[in-house]
Amino acid sequence: MRFLLVLVCGFALYGVSKPCRGEEVLSDYGKVYVERDSGPLKADTYLPAGKGPYPGVLVVHGGAWHMGSRAQLSGIARELAQRGFCAVAISYRLAPQDKFPAQIEDCKAAVRWMRSHAEQLKLDPLRIGGFGYSAGAHLVTLMGTTDSSDGLEGIADPEHQPSTRLQAVVAGGTPTDFRTIPESDRWLSFWLGGTRGQVSEQYRLASPAAFVTVDDPPMFLFHGENDELVPLVSSQWMVKQLQQSGITSQLYVVPQVGHIAAGMDRSAVEKGIAFLAQQLHVTGVR
Repeated sequence: MRFLLVLVCGFALYGVSKPCRGEEVLSDYGKVYVERDSGPLKADTYLPAGKGPYPGVLVVHGGAWHMGSRAQLSGIARELAQRGFCAVAISYRLAPQDKFPAQIEDCKAAVRWMRSHAEQLKLDPLRIGGFGYSAGAHLVTLMGTTDSSDGLEGIADPEHQPSTRLQAVVAGGTPTDFRTIPESDRWLSFWLGGTRGQVSEQYRLASPAAFVTVDDPPMFLFHGENDELVPLVSSQWMVKQLQQSGITSQLYVVPQVGHIAAGMDRSAVEKGIAFLAQQLHVTGVR
């Protein structure tokens, strides 16, 4: 596998990050947000201790869609809660046992769960953003550009369920368009079920850039200048598509670093949290 084999080790550092000043955090681990045939999927919640309601943030781990856990970005989730967000870090089904679109269906189920449990989570269901890195960034970006008409909701009647639309997205090291992968290249077959020549529709459905429309939420992307796993052009192309559609979007290039280092860059994380605060109307976050 040529994609992100060391991602888990790198992002485990987030789980031991030094706490920042801010609100007290109430943590709850292992809450079931959806049942699947393979078993329950769980979330860890990180809530400010106040009354709320707070804007919510879905936190999605990376790992090339085939490994990783919700604990990887626990440091980010806790920091978000300290800054006045209700953060929900999730597990999701992994390839090759569960191929696409299982992963995006799980992310969308998590947002429905967040909105259905808004009172218990002290969150404002009208203000939910997403934060992810690498494969997790791909998933929150795809959530940002797709809606109930695109066939990725994972339920038969999405129109009569809570919306899965996000109001802001922060995504780092993001794969955004698989439609240009050579038709015979097999490196994503474990996840998409074949080569692009064999299952081209899967490659399109998995591409956030394929769904950009004028009603998409604001997005902040960050990317390592020297990323050799997910080239910088991926985020540059996405931001170009968003801006051409009139969507508020920014790209922060982390200078002189690769994929793993960019994901742990403090400046990028701070800028991403500030972007969420601005878009989701959180006061006191800089």
